[in-house]
Amino acid sequence: MTTRWLTPEEQRAWRAYIAASHLLEDAIDRQLQQDAGMPHLYYSILANLSEAPDRSLRMTDLAEKTKITRSRLTYAVTRLEKDGAVRREGCRMDKRGSIAILTDDGMAVLERTAPGHVETVRATLFDNLTPEQVGQLEEICTGIARGLEGDDPQTTPDDVPWRRRSSSSCT
Repeated sequence: MTTRWLTPEEQRAWRAYIAASHLLEDAIDRQLQQDAGMPHLYYSILANLSEAPDRSLRMTDLAEKTKITRSRLTYAVTRLEKDGAVRREGCRMDKRGSIAILTDDGMAVLERTAPGHVETVRATLFDNLTPEQVGQLEEICTGIARGLEGDDPQTTPDDVPWRRRSSSSCT
């Protein structure tokens, strides 16, 4: 197989993407650590739970929404449980599964932290783009995600994080 090296234009785009994504994630993490004492991933877990019916999701569904492995999610939820932001319950319909539930304390953390988070996202990303570029960014990111996620979970079970098996069978 012949290596398909990046063109100079692709190399510049790739390096610009890497630099921007690292800087953006660092800025968001710093803001969330300062305001809530948590990394971006933990905030994303709380945000996803806050948007779910009854502020609860099966762990496997939460892993899919946050785009992380089930084992990494289990670790993060365990930490959020210790902080009182989330609690877990067994799934009534499937004894092997568990459900993560956003507590009132977790919702309060989210409500207190959200304004600073949104301002950081706006200042570091959207204030640097034109309205046309915002639409292009959405289109580009949607295309990349669609290509990476795959359409058939039966043919690509390990290609995306939330489909990877963890050592824990009850997530």
